[in-house]
Amino acid sequence: MYPVIRLAWQLWRHRNDPPLPLTGTHVSHHLCLPWDIDLWRELNNGRTLTLYDLGRIPLAGRVGLIGVLRRQRWGLAIAGASVRYRRRVRMFDRIEMRSRLVTWDARFMYLEQSMWRRDGECASHILYRAAVTGKDGIVPPDRVLEALGRSGHAAPPAPEWVEAWARADAARPWPPMQDGGQE
Repeated sequence: MYPVIRLAWQLWRHRNDPPLPLTGTHVSHHLCLPWDIDLWRELNNGRTLTLYDLGRIPLAGRVGLIGVLRRQRWGLAIAGASVRYRRRVRMFDRIEMRSRLVTWDARFMYLEQSMWRRDGECASHILYRAAVTGKDGIVPPDRVLEALGRSGHAAPPAPEWVEAWARADAARPWPPMQDGGQE
């Protein structure tokens, strides 16, 4: 079940936070609850992705994107993700989440998020490719920036690891082979 109450709490908690620049970092704090764990008593990998929503959506609000999406009747879709899990998060552990827009290209925005344990260790890190969508498909980031009142902003240079991931993902066959074999 989607954590609607937790999302509402995060939106309420950060409602008066100052606006962020496009590539500013939103910091939020979360607790691993009993229904977030798997059979090994640690944060479930699927729930990790859901918890990342709880940082990404308030980030979108703080940069002004939520208001633009509502006014324009646009949506926000995740078009790809790559996640690294490195440290366990156990029941009742508190984590700090950091969320930010890294860069954008002609079609997509690239965001990164990370979860940090109290001991200073990074538990997981994720890179997303996201798209704003409208009735005619993907809305180009330049048009989104214009709607945000930030037209003319050049995309920050993409880190090499982001470019490498985008290239590798573009080379991946789509649709995948039905039998899982190679072409």
